[in-house]
Amino acid sequence: MSIEHARAHIVAKPWGVLDLHPWSNENTEGKTIGEIWFERSDSTARKTSLLLKLLFTNEPLSIQVHPDDAYAHSIGLPNGKTEAWHILSAEAGAKVAVGLNRRLDPEQFRNAVATGSISEEVPWRAVSPGDTIFVPAGTIHAIGAGLVIAEIQQRSDTTFRLFDYGRQRELHIDSALAVADAGPAELLTHPSRLTDQRTLLATSAQFELERFEFPPNSSWEMNADRETWLLVLSGEARAGPLNVIGGDVVFAQFDWVEIHAGEAGLTGLLARAKNPIGIDKQLEALQ
Repeated sequence: MSIEHARAHIVAKPWGVLDLHPWSNENTEGKTIGEIWFERSDSTARKTSLLLKLLFTNEPLSIQVHPDDAYAHSIGLPNGKTEAWHILSAEAGAKVAVGLNRRLDPEQFRNAVATGSISEEVPWRAVSPGDTIFVPAGTIHAIGAGLVIAEIQQRSDTTFRLFDYGRQRELHIDSALAVADAGPAELLTHPSRLTDQRTLLATSAQFELERFEFPPNSSWEMNADRETWLLVLSGEARAGPLNVIGGDVVFAQFDWVEIHAGEAGLTGLLARAKNPIGIDKQLEALQ
């Protein structure tokens, strides 16, 4: 049984930002920070199957693709990388890209990556706070500047870059060819209202992602019968023995957690590893 404040680990990226407020008070020491990874508070604890991140973009990320489990296993990795993004904030005109404008055959795809024209094949589309984008492994994707994104993903840092805006980092043409679906993809998910307070944003074979909005001074129980991550977006609460406010992340597993919202209520995201015993149980995140 476990419930704990997650430990925040900041990661410098060339496309990141210098100021992480209001999500973190960490001193960036003049470095451009692109990601905050949330980990178990005990650095010696067993690695989790999911990784919750915040992404901060001041420049576009590379155009990239991630492997699925089968390809990851074939190159000696434990798993692939399917992910979902929830847009927390977006500057005017901020965009993401998922899939391609048209389907490319292998020769066209290789040539587009080799010449850099792949940058003209991705469909950039504007996004707004509250949008959710599901990115299955094998989906070509890119994230533009001016965004703060909450990302839940399989625990993997394997990325095959197709185009990198002249940053002189390695491209991975052969690996990308092996795993990419070089065609169009759907941008936004179709959220499903579970209760008045809970909305299922995305679901996959690996995880499910919910948004919850609980009124002031309300109480409920969170079923953390499997790996569970809770990101507080606004408000405050008592979660088991922990006090939590906006920007905090709680990790829980093998437990029921009593949560009492404060006077401002509580809004957040809940990500859970997929339960193999069936969809009815999978949706019993909050009661």
